[in-house]
Amino acid sequence: MARILSIDYGRKRTGLAVTDPLQIIANGLTTVATSELEHFLLDYVKKEEVERIVIGLPKQMNGEMSESWKYIEPFINRLKKVLPTIPVELVDERFTSVLAHQAILQSGVGKQRRREDKGMVDEISATIILQSYLEHRR
Repeated sequence: MARILSIDYGRKRTGLAVTDPLQIIANGLTTVATSELEHFLLDYVKKEEVERIVIGLPKQMNGEMSESWKYIEPFINRLKKVLPTIPVELVDERFTSVLAHQAILQSGVGKQRRREDKGMVDEISATIILQSYLEHRR
């Protein structure tokens, strides 16, 4: 089986997570500068077989799209052009950043490291999005 890749898209940084080849467990992959995201993804899919890409859908509490949708939608359209054989699915990402912050606090990561490693939240958010997708699929 191929991996599933998850994206927590941000204007500056983007968190990425992937499943194991059996699609059982979601693991954080990395955080990349959004300006380098397309290049990173093209390199990654050359090295690893990716079955589909799951992207966090930025909704507000009332169900409407958040402000960040205007940045994500063009990215999705471009992604579908450069990787036309890989399906793209959207997953509601409400609360993922809150859950990521809670997970970091509960893991005992020190205050200094949390300040220095802002990408940690993005990567964990991508992992939460992917784990949610896997659970929903089952």
